[in-house]
Amino acid sequence: MTLAARLRSAARALTAAPSMPTLEDPPALPDVPADLTPLLRELGGALLSSGQSVVETELQLAAVAQAHGADQVRVLVLPTGVFLQVETARGPQSDFTGPGTSGTLPLHQIGRVDSLVRRLTHGGVELADARLELREILASPPRFGPLLVVLGHALLTLGFGLILYPTVDALPIYLGMGAAVGVLRLVATRWPTLEQVLPVFAAFLVALATIEWIAPWVGADPLRLLTPALVSFLPGAVLTVAAIELTSNQVVAGASRMVYGVAQLLLLAFGVVAAVTVTGPWESSEQLDSLSRWIGLAGVLVVAVGYRFFSSTPSGSFWWLLAALYCAYLAQRLGTELLTPELGGFIGGLVVAPVAQAIARVRSGPPAIVVTLPAFWLLVPGALGFRSLSEIATGQSLGLADLVDTVLALFSIALGVLVGSALTRDARQVTHVVRAAIPSRRDDTA
Repeated sequence: MTLAARLRSAARALTAAPSMPTLEDPPALPDVPADLTPLLRELGGALLSSGQSVVETELQLAAVAQAHGADQVRVLVLPTGVFLQVETARGPQSDFTGPGTSGTLPLHQIGRVDSLVRRLTHGGVELADARLELREILASPPRFGPLLVVLGHALLTLGFGLILYPTVDALPIYLGMGAAVGVLRLVATRWPTLEQVLPVFAAFLVALATIEWIAPWVGADPLRLLTPALVSFLPGAVLTVAAIELTSNQVVAGASRMVYGVAQLLLLAFGVVAAVTVTGPWESSEQLDSLSRWIGLAGVLVVAVGYRFFSSTPSGSFWWLLAALYCAYLAQRLGTELLTPELGGFIGGLVVAPVAQAIARVRSGPPAIVVTLPAFWLLVPGALGFRSLSEIATGQSLGLADLVDTVLALFSIALGVLVGSALTRDARQVTHVVRAAIPSRRDDTA
């Protein structure tokens, strides 16, 4: 077959009108394995705790069900629960579950859960063995000990400080406050009462120390200094996923997740307001000289190292995570320079989706969600939202403008992720159609 003939064949395949559906008798109900519905229930709880959107959770559960013969399955996913109904030859089987854990899973568990879903989709593991493996995954400890977790939080604070407010005098402050908050988080895991009020308590202590002693000593804006130390409480990924769900017509899930994210910001802002009540108002000061505007590149590296220890990234995923963070950061900076800061988030989100999918398709690459969630956190919608709420609560003048910018940034990132995901999916489908339409050279010589 000549090249021109192959191109005509591919063009016909891409432009052919879809065939009209024909009315057929409903298929017979399948005889699905008895372990399928319990596995879907436990798997749904783990996926809920992974922090991904309900759309992705529904698609993954449906793919696992279809791979094991359940072609008539209904899945309804909300941020707080999964409803399942599987039609079988023995009658419908229904089940319900909530999140597998009280918080978001660490990244090494998220990666292993995603890998298990892939193997289940391709028939690479027995259902009973998959349930045992899933329980083992959820019970697996973090990859690093307490000291490295505290160090990771300190590095996260330093990295975000280099991105948000890079000044030489503030660098040791970021490390010190980040380590202190890391110790608080570590203690809270062993003290349930403190864990429930930790965002307010940590924000109060950090704001009190910053306003009363640190800011006057270095001569800087307290809100800028304290935000990086509270970075692990900022719901940037939650708010971004909520915006993605809202723009995907998942109104109930998106609205409830958005309310939860805003409530987290309000708890942090309440801690700041309580500290201001104790210390009194302050006069804003900007006496520090900022470092180079490109020092943020070093901040991204420090953030990646901090994530590795604090969030327990999967083994062998660090360099892939670093590459994804740099792609998101540089794309956002480019969008900010060429367009506006709010639309810069669109460019960042547009790049995150195809980069994460490309990394996941590499043999040694981690699952897409392992690099996507940190990339959302790096795009800093949570940090902007916390600053704006704190400024409004403390009587600062720019709070409302920052709040509007935060909303625009959230939805620009969400729209960028949706467009990037759609383009990636369409490109994969076009490639598949072209490959199927063009015979290989081996077929020509047969």
